[in-house]
Amino acid sequence: MFLRSLEFTQIDVVAVVWFFALWIGYARFAIWKSAFAPSLLGVMAEYRRRWWRRIMERELRMIDTSIIANLSNTATFFASTTLFILGGLLALMGTTDKVVEVIAELPLKRWASGPLWEVRILLLVGIFVYAFFKFTWSLRLFNSASILVGAAPPVPDDPEDERGFIDRSAALCTAAAESFNYGLRAYYFGLAALAWFLNAWLFMSVTAWVVIVLHRREFHSGTLEMLSAGQWPGTATRRRDAAGITTTPEKPPKGNAP
Repeated sequence: MFLRSLEFTQIDVVAVVWFFALWIGYARFAIWKSAFAPSLLGVMAEYRRRWWRRIMERELRMIDTSIIANLSNTATFFASTTLFILGGLLALMGTTDKVVEVIAELPLKRWASGPLWEVRILLLVGIFVYAFFKFTWSLRLFNSASILVGAAPPVPDDPEDERGFIDRSAALCTAAAESFNYGLRAYYFGLAALAWFLNAWLFMSVTAWVVIVLHRREFHSGTLEMLSAGQWPGTATRRRDAAGITTTPEKPPKGNAP
């Protein structure tokens, strides 16, 4: 009865379930596949460890603080942009009746009901609220990483003497990158949710297309092939499990992406 009061059709319910199943399912699949296959996040995690090893070899670390500042600025930009998007969506909520009147004059008339229109907007609001929290958490972690640069011990005779500090710092930066990646992924799925304003079938199709694009870029892109060519045996990829941030030995990324 509740869904009927919102003018939900059966295909709308299926489309929403499909959307969240693919989003959550792909997130878990990507974590699982990264454990044994090359991925952009996995390869970049190793490069971050090398970066922190170089930090331990340098007395002057201004360039490293600049790198972290650039990363923080990117997260800040997306967090600010997300707030503008949320403001626009909330403003749109207050003009639902007017928008529906305009849409009713178009060929999209059959999908222009008031309650269902508001549900679609609320879905977008939820997506971008999630993205905002991910971007701001990424920003906080990058800020913590800048503190670690300042707290880094003096240059040791052998950087591997400070392996524990290197691993912890690289894992923190990887966690920040993962959080940023989740926020960016929400933008992709937000674009898919826009298709629901036109047609539930189109909504499901675009959602599937987004998953295909994300999978290709994460596991089969030319960028991954170029980056993984610089890896060598004996490396370890940092990743986070359900309990938190861990450092887990894995097979090194292959020379070529599959």
